[in-house]
Amino acid sequence: MGRYTGLYAFGLLLAASVVYSLLPADGPAERSTPIAPSTESAPQPRFPEQRQPTTRTDTPEAPQGSGFDFYVLALSWSPTFCDGEAAGRNRDQCGAGKDFGWVVHGLWPQNETGWPENCPTPEGSRVPERIGRTVIDIMPSMGLIGHQWRKHGSCSGLGMTEYFKLVRQAHDTIRIPTELSNVDIESRTSPQAMEAAFIRSNPGLTRSAVAVTCDRERVDEVRICLDRSLGFRACPEVDSRSCRRSEIIVPPTR
Repeated sequence: MGRYTGLYAFGLLLAASVVYSLLPADGPAERSTPIAPSTESAPQPRFPEQRQPTTRTDTPEAPQGSGFDFYVLALSWSPTFCDGEAAGRNRDQCGAGKDFGWVVHGLWPQNETGWPENCPTPEGSRVPERIGRTVIDIMPSMGLIGHQWRKHGSCSGLGMTEYFKLVRQAHDTIRIPTELSNVDIESRTSPQAMEAAFIRSNPGLTRSAVAVTCDRERVDEVRICLDRSLGFRACPEVDSRSCRRSEIIVPPTR
């Protein structure tokens, strides 16, 4: 009996050794658990925020005139005017305590050749004081304001209120050079140097769009040509009437 028991035990041991020899060297493989696909989206690259272009609102759109080609903005040097014969008739501009420098003489509708003037208009010829007061600081005389409306504004294709609003906008478009904004003592310069000063102060302005005029040996006006949207534009006819002196006097403000 003991002999059979020993043989049985030996058989079990032999079977176990055979099974063990058939296993992989690293042991039984573990069952892998499948990974469910993630429901979260993959992180996206971040780009700087794109801003939409905006339209400038600080400069109002210019009222659109009609019936002509462009405008001439005439800026008059007030000390020259007030030293002339007309000074006594214009106390608003030339009276005691008045020290105006550059003032608006006018905003004139212009054609490539010639210009319209004194056009019929349903607005009438008299400018009410309430309208004149809107530009009195840059056109310092109700007489001047009325005259400019009758001769030039009436040909703009605009109503009276719109025209003087445009006069204000045109004036505010131009930057006066620092050295010419307040002249304390009489000085001398050339028309070309004065034009160059305005060109430096007003990006986009060119020599073909600006002309300096003179009253004998004194500076009279700076005339700047503008399209009907108040952008700078060339004006050969206006430029051809510029001052031909080599030197001009700039009288001081009072």
